[in-house]
Amino acid sequence: MSAPSARVGSRRRTDRDALDDATARYRRAERAVSWTLALLAAGAVLAAVTALSLWPGVAVAGLLLLALRAPAFQRRGTARLRTDAPPATVVREFASGRPPILAFQWAVADEVREVDDGPTDSADEDASGTAATYEFSYLLGLKTVELDLSVDASDGDALGGAVDGGEPERRPVATVEIEGTAGGKPWASYAVAVRGAADGGSVVDVELRPTRRFDLRRLPQGRVAERYYADVLAAQGYEVVERSVSMTR
Repeated sequence: MSAPSARVGSRRRTDRDALDDATARYRRAERAVSWTLALLAAGAVLAAVTALSLWPGVAVAGLLLLALRAPAFQRRGTARLRTDAPPATVVREFASGRPPILAFQWAVADEVREVDDGPTDSADEDASGTAATYEFSYLLGLKTVELDLSVDASDGDALGGAVDGGEPERRPVATVEIEGTAGGKPWASYAVAVRGAADGGSVVDVELRPTRRFDLRRLPQGRVAERYYADVLAAQGYEVVERSVSMTR
């Protein structure tokens, strides 16, 4: 479990400069890691071909590439965030097409298309129906990938006291379900519970649910994202109080 980050002040509006800086640093680090991994894999292939005769070397190289691409791990985790904003504002942000926890995606996407079937002006309103599509281009625009997001929010009372032992003072004001798909396959799933804090702010509990398997190539990229996670949220007015992420088979 990570140590608490520095406390975010009373500023609530997103610091766009800080957000752009954090996402830019993330992109540079992620690209550096991706290229390093690709070069290491290429070097291992050449070494296998050089050390062995041609066809055995090709076979070993093929097995190595398959091992790197084989889906072997699932990612799960929890995080608790703290903000000075009231629950209504937090619910509105998380139930939008740009949830704060997905800033690494929407802030760097080439295009974000949003569909909102219902307003979220207060924590008591139903904000289900929000959806968005993030479009990314690669290889100088020759390849395009779309990430589809579905967001559903509901009143915390709908849980029937099933969270935190059902104590009324600990029940969420609202819950937000975030589901992402890419190419028709599950990409990520988040459950968000928003609670009011004693000082008028909010506490946000985020659960990352395992919905897909990652190959070994994604592990270094995941470590890079963890490095800048708190910075990206701080730029949006959220403090990471605690966070725990694990990789399981």
